Amino acid sequence: MTVSANVETRGFETEVNQLLDLMIHSLYSNKDIFLRELISNASDACDKLRFTAISDASLYEEDIELKIRVSYDKKKRCVTISDNGIGMSREEVIDQIGTIAKSGTRSFLDSITGDQKNDAHLIGQFGVGFYSSFIVAEEVTLRTRKAGESADQGVEWVSTGKGEYQISSIEMASRGTEVTLKLREDEDEYLNDWKLRSIITAYSDHIDFPVIMEKTIEAEEEGGETVIEEETVNQASALWTRAKSEIKADEYKAFYQHVAHDFEDPIDWSHNRVEGTNEFTSLLYIPARAAFDLYEREPRHGIKLYVKRVFILEDNDQLMPRYLRFVRGVIDSNDLPLNISREMLQGSKVIDNIRGASVKKVLGMLGKIVKKDPEKYQKFWTEFGKVLKEGPAEDFANREKIAKLLRFATTHDDKEEQSISLGDYIGRMQSDQDKIYYIAADSHSAAKNSPHLEIFRKKGIEVLLLSDRVDEWLTTHLMEFDGKKLQSVAKGELDLGSDEASEKKLEEKVKSSEKLIKRMKAALKDKTEDVRVTNRLTDSPACIVLNERDMAMHMQRILKEAGHALPSSKPVLEINPDHPIVKKLGAEKSKKKFADWSDILFDQALLAEGGQLEDPASFVAKLNSMLVSIAR
Repeated sequence: MTVSANVETRGFETEVNQLLDLMIHSLYSNKDIFLRELISNASDACDKLRFTAISDASLYEEDIELKIRVSYDKKKRCVTISDNGIGMSREEVIDQIGTIAKSGTRSFLDSITGDQKNDAHLIGQFGVGFYSSFIVAEEVTLRTRKAGESADQGVEWVSTGKGEYQISSIEMASRGTEVTLKLREDEDEYLNDWKLRSIITAYSDHIDFPVIMEKTIEAEEEGGETVIEEETVNQASALWTRAKSEIKADEYKAFYQHVAHDFEDPIDWSHNRVEGTNEFTSLLYIPARAAFDLYEREPRHGIKLYVKRVFILEDNDQLMPRYLRFVRGVIDSNDLPLNISREMLQGSKVIDNIRGASVKKVLGMLGKIVKKDPEKYQKFWTEFGKVLKEGPAEDFANREKIAKLLRFATTHDDKEEQSISLGDYIGRMQSDQDKIYYIAADSHSAAKNSPHLEIFRKKGIEVLLLSDRVDEWLTTHLMEFDGKKLQSVAKGELDLGSDEASEKKLEEKVKSSEKLIKRMKAALKDKTEDVRVTNRLTDSPACIVLNERDMAMHMQRILKEAGHALPSSKPVLEINPDHPIVKKLGAEKSKKKFADWSDILFDQALLAEGGQLEDPASFVAKLNSMLVSIAR
């Protein structure tokens, strides 16, 4: 790094270089997005100043009318986007521009698919929108001064997008930010008034601040003067404040792309004005695609909260529960104070009422999609199903509504796609069936092939196949649906309402296996709580059965690997006396061989259940020894 008169030349991180190369070479078919992103950034800067100035009006510096300007210079081949918003300090430029979105950069690169349309929609989501400038520019110059700072605190940032950038201090009389793009040789289309205006109208018509361009008015009479006037290109009104009847679908979609930093259209939206005890307007969207940070603890985007059209903050926790964190949009309240903080949102009755009403709207939207367009809902579920499954644990009041929206894979068709509702399952239940059965495993294949399903398949009883990590959490909070209890086929005693003949046959098996059971209990006393004859298995020799309140084996393994201490408990081993291996075991005279074979039977049942062996080497040694003895 060289320093001269407060001038620094800094190198980009490796990931930033990769990003710039992508912008320049891979997104050429979606070039217009650069203007959308820069205007969106300028709008955010104006929003931030308007909010900050509530407590310090001097930040306006006698320039109260917030606006965004777009201009071009054919001779210099430049396009400039400027605003009189909050501006940035030198440190903020280095932090926010020089290093882009920090963790977002790596995540963005990991998400790239190679499909230009798909990759373009990711730009805004990952906070790298500023760098879309390099799609059309060979050099980008950013000049900025933070509101409230003196004129000599201006900052200039210049880069060609090739490995480094230069940052220096400059004099800047007015606050705000100005971004100038020196266009590439083949980008002349953006040195055109009509082209720039059409992009602004298409992507930024809903921006709440005027986007201004110069308009040339030719003289009406010969010898008269040509007049240049400023003209507002966009509507410059908060979309959500307008009547629904005045807003076209394309306007709603364009606003979504702005507020959600997305390139795709939303699945659906709900625009509502509530009057009464609390007055607020909400415009809520359901995206078509999951954001890259959906499962991060602190997602980058959420619901934007406005108070009387003044942007306050973007919230991920208070305005919408975690299981609906994918929802985007705005909420504008007339009842909250303008100086409300994030801390003040907690425990606010107004916020609680807004949140409750908004949740009902979102669940109502999803319910309508289920009825009107099941195929569209299936696409939604593929993107957000795992998140919605968090709902019953988090939102007891709406648990029944959420449960109706859940989708599962089942043994009805054995497909991995989760497309069957609990209502569908109940509609196919056998006449004497009073429970909804499920099996939880760490993969669809493991669930589908579980030995616990053998008796259910034989009897034609449908079973939910649960393989998402959240499913164990779901079933501990969603214990019944429509009066039917959810029951794990791998936990507790199994009662399928057998007939007298079946019960008598089971009793005979239990009686004839008493000696074998006694020997196995002694051999496995340190591993099992009990050994008993099964009524679950038809083809497998044995299976592990957990207590009703025990966590599934695969979840126990995951938590142990993460370093969590779990309460000690022993499972039950159920054996199938009709299986050749169990018959062979019962005839074994050698005490050591009997103990080894019992261990093998228990360990393989544990593995089939998704559990973890405490001593894998011992299991392999005993298994090899058994195979050798059989081979002789």
